Amino acid sequence: MSKNGVERFALLGTMLLGMVAAGAGCESKGPAQQAGENIDKGIQNAKDAVNPPGPSEKAGRSLDKALKP
Repeated sequence: MSKNGVERFALLGTMLLGMVAAGAGCESKGPAQQAGENIDKGIQNAKDAVNPPGPSEKAGRSLDKALKP
């Protein structure tokens, strides 16, 4: 295996380990956390009504939602 192949394999292993560790640490959300998230969403919606997000901000938010556990 070439040096480049070893580096790719190491990177892939590190990424998989990170995903497993992130998944193992997830717990169900409590009522206080859910209430806080609802408040955050309400504030963001109010900000968006005054100053609508541009295309790059929309793309970033979509990416955040996709990666959110």
